[in-house]
Amino acid sequence: MKDFINKLYRNHALIYKGLLFVATTFFIVYLFPKSGKFKYDFEKGKPWQSENLQAPFNFAIKKTDAEITKEKAQVEAQIPLYFDVDYEVKNKVENDYLTQYKSAFQDSLSTSELSRLKRVGEDIISELYDYGILEENHNFSAERQIILLNKRAQVKEGFISDLVKQDDVSSIITNVLKQHNLTSYKTQFTALFFDLVEPNLIFDSSFTNKVKADELNKISFTRGSIAKETLIVSKGEVVDEDTYQILKSLQQEYESQVWNKSNYIWVLIAYTVLVALALLMLLLFLQKYRITVFDDNTKVTFIFFNVALTILISTMVVNYNSKYIYVVPICILPLVFKAFFDARLGLFAHVLTVLLLGFIVPNSYEYMFLQIIAGIVTILTVSELYKRANLFISVGQITLIYIVAYFAFFVIHEGSVTELKWETFIWFILCGLATLFVQPLIYAYEKLFGLVSDVSLLELSDTNSKLLKELSNKAPGTFHHSLNVANLAEASANEIGANAMLTRVGALYHDIGKMKNPTYFTENQSTGINPHQELSNRESAQIIVDHVINGIEIARKNNLPDRVIDFIRTHHGTSLVYYFYAQEKKAFPDDTNKEDFSYPGPKPFSKETAILMMCDSVEAASKSLKEPTTTKIEAFVENIINKQIEEGQFLNANITFKEIQSIKKVLKHKLANIYHLRIEYPE
Repeated sequence: MKDFINKLYRNHALIYKGLLFVATTFFIVYLFPKSGKFKYDFEKGKPWQSENLQAPFNFAIKKTDAEITKEKAQVEAQIPLYFDVDYEVKNKVENDYLTQYKSAFQDSLSTSELSRLKRVGEDIISELYDYGILEENHNFSAERQIILLNKRAQVKEGFISDLVKQDDVSSIITNVLKQHNLTSYKTQFTALFFDLVEPNLIFDSSFTNKVKADELNKISFTRGSIAKETLIVSKGEVVDEDTYQILKSLQQEYESQVWNKSNYIWVLIAYTVLVALALLMLLLFLQKYRITVFDDNTKVTFIFFNVALTILISTMVVNYNSKYIYVVPICILPLVFKAFFDARLGLFAHVLTVLLLGFIVPNSYEYMFLQIIAGIVTILTVSELYKRANLFISVGQITLIYIVAYFAFFVIHEGSVTELKWETFIWFILCGLATLFVQPLIYAYEKLFGLVSDVSLLELSDTNSKLLKELSNKAPGTFHHSLNVANLAEASANEIGANAMLTRVGALYHDIGKMKNPTYFTENQSTGINPHQELSNRESAQIIVDHVINGIEIARKNNLPDRVIDFIRTHHGTSLVYYFYAQEKKAFPDDTNKEDFSYPGPKPFSKETAILMMCDSVEAASKSLKEPTTTKIEAFVENIINKQIEEGQFLNANITFKEIQSIKKVLKHKLANIYHLRIEYPE
């Protein structure tokens, strides 16, 4: 039992990765649609690539969204508008008119004239209230059909143009008077009816909407049907618009079928296998090409968490409304991975995530093509993320690629641009703006997972930081040496395409362990007194070697990131403290053990840490050059770096001989500039 527990403890990292792998797989499968996936890919205007397709079952042909929208618009345009009419208002106006009309005219008028005017007034009322007077104006078309209701019973039909607006009352009075040649009485009639006339029509919006909803519900979403075993499309036949709609109907019917328990389980198993394969590829990639990331469970968790989070957000958007899928800023994923790891890992994880999203989103081929292209552009264009201008420029380029690629796909599908959905371009612009959220997201991830990005490295490179200030005060010579090494290392990293910012920061902090015993290192011995004279060779070597251990302790105490601590651990690799070893060997040739005078390692395991080892050794040893010349410097650089190669210090680093030659060239050039070598002019 004890052995079993010990075995579990020794393999706890692998067990954790296994559990993480299983949990992420099931979580992603849970998000997937639980139905079959249509096995054919097809595009409008393209030949049918598969064998002849016959209908596997009876199904209805669904109308396109454009057809349904058009039918809805026609129904809405044909629905009559309903108005409630109040006939009591007309009766009241007639009664008031009979009692008041005489007072509106002169007493000198004859009885026959008054009777004539009375009849004209009654005609005006009949004209005004033939359909009725609107309580408020509406922006309906004059040809729109209307129905008048009285206590919800239909009493009359007509058109909007038949209804009288309150502004039209005066003109109707004038027209009736003209018909009777009584325009001279316009003022009197207008004044009289101004006080008498009241609106009696109210638009019944609730009843109108109810009728409209009933009519819209009658719209059929299908147009015909296909019987089982009917030939739908033949191999090589071009998929025209009608065939495309039949195929889309078959696809939707197939994917929306009610699955029995047996089918449901098989679908789940199939999804689980595919998701597990994708995540397994990611783990194998980390194990083969990014072993330092694979060995760090926090980093593996971080990668799996981001993949699952991206799929979760995309699924939620698709479930809400799939037309918003392009608003989801998928390119944040490669941006984040590139910021914390490298471009290759970022692109690999991005591609696998997009492949998994292909099971969820509609038009999966189009979506995957767009997102993979956008991811590649993200990796190629985004450099030095800590520079805000670079991020804005890259986001603009990503958005442009989205728009151009979508435009091309639309033209391929539709054959024209007349029905181009311009609103989709707005989704791409919103996606670009959302991608800018990567900056605060990176900061949050740094705090949550203890990772380091270029933004943090920029802060650490500030020589006014607390730790570097302390180094400059306690060990000024070491601080000056670190600055020189940082400049050499940064130039070398730029030359071979390594992470220049990380290399510079690592160089600035690589010797902070010398703060513990600064006077035991020659660059800090300003008084000419060498404390090593009072120590044995072994003791002196131990103090020199201990600056690596001390540096790691100081770095951890000051919360420096692990990526920076790696430079402290590896900048001497497993090399010898050669001076004291040679002294001891001379004194005790038979009793000298190399291990007592060697650094604990490990050897550099990245391009950046290998660059620091070369630059540190060359810069430190260059102080011993007397009367340096170009020839001396070139031979000096060659000897130091070749010796490190012979000792196998770079065997674990992914650096090539060609890159080492480039670094040598940079170091020779920089040292020549430092020592201001000039040609000797004749006198």
